[in-house]
Amino acid sequence: MAGREKERIIGLERNVFWTGVVSFFMDASSEMVYPLVPIFLANVLGVEKSLIGLIEGVAEATASLLKVVSGRISDKIGRRKGLMAAGYGLAVLSRPFIATASLWQQVMGARFLDRFGKGVRTAPRDAIIAESVDQAHLGRAFGFHRGMDTLGAVVGPLCALVVLSYFSKAYRAVFWLSMIPGACAVAVIFCFVREKRGATDTGKKIMRPGFGPVILDWRFRLFVVISVVFGLGNSSDAFLILRAEDSGIAASMIPLVYLLFNLVYAMVSGPAGILADRFGKKRLILVGFLLFSALYYGFARVSGPAGIWWLFAAYGLFMGMSEGVGKAFVATVIPPQAKATAFGIYHAAVGLAALPASVVAGWLWEERGPAAPFYFGAAAAAVAAAMFIGLIVVDRRKER
Repeated sequence: MAGREKERIIGLERNVFWTGVVSFFMDASSEMVYPLVPIFLANVLGVEKSLIGLIEGVAEATASLLKVVSGRISDKIGRRKGLMAAGYGLAVLSRPFIATASLWQQVMGARFLDRFGKGVRTAPRDAIIAESVDQAHLGRAFGFHRGMDTLGAVVGPLCALVVLSYFSKAYRAVFWLSMIPGACAVAVIFCFVREKRGATDTGKKIMRPGFGPVILDWRFRLFVVISVVFGLGNSSDAFLILRAEDSGIAASMIPLVYLLFNLVYAMVSGPAGILADRFGKKRLILVGFLLFSALYYGFARVSGPAGIWWLFAAYGLFMGMSEGVGKAFVATVIPPQAKATAFGIYHAAVGLAALPASVVAGWLWEERGPAAPFYFGAAAAAVAAAMFIGLIVVDRRKER
């Protein structure tokens, strides 16, 4: 394959392997922090649920807007690695701000910087992965990446759990320690990820006014719309954490619950990518929408700690079979010269839905009770599933 690297590590293309390692370290860092942020805000700083929803929504919306900009810049200049490294570096720099925060505004600023970094790095990183493999193996590549990412998300909460088991409510210490794996992620980028020069030679062409119709294949456009509908009900995972605490899970055990979620997530991601390559990405995406609707209904109905453990495990199953497969599907309906731009558009549309989703979830929680956000999410996922069935039917008719 012209321009693609020949070197393989454990059967994987070099860049696929090393971007997976990068994501392992960064997710270990992020997941030491993320499960504790809503607890820190609610129990230490006394912040209301609606405000927590706003903080998380603004943070995710920031990342989403930047994914489009970063993707377009990456395609235009024909470079990926520098933007990727800058994005991960900004996330590491956010940790001291949250560790020293005494006001919710400071936490919001730290989350903003962290998500700013995510917005810068995501589209170029996904483009590196997509450019490193044949289309027939996209599911495997993104599945491996998601699996490594989530394996880090297993290690992160476990580290947080160990610290909190010895030092009760030592949230700030966990935030400081999270800088170590984050710094390792940045180091791996500089040392091992290779810039694939020439992969975006046609980058200048897509910046012309006529580039939109080229990348906006009807399947791409419709899938983005479906993903936004789904995203409107998929509020921040902070509400899952708050629901776990509301159902009787002790705050010190939250990292362990989140570890279970991430462990299932990591175990499922790789096999799900391989299944998607073999049996069809659209089938797994549809099953994922239906599973999400069922498990959010379960979060609405749960009444005790035992049910929470099962629901978080089921949520890990959903994420493992959906996250990487969705990206792999997008990669099949966009041209090679516009990969970063298209990934940026996709991530931006999905992420922008997180702001109203989280704000609405916070309002529903306070006005209608803890179950209301999850009933809403279940309904949105069911609508998205129906729309995706329509996409499958129309696509089959066009193929005839």
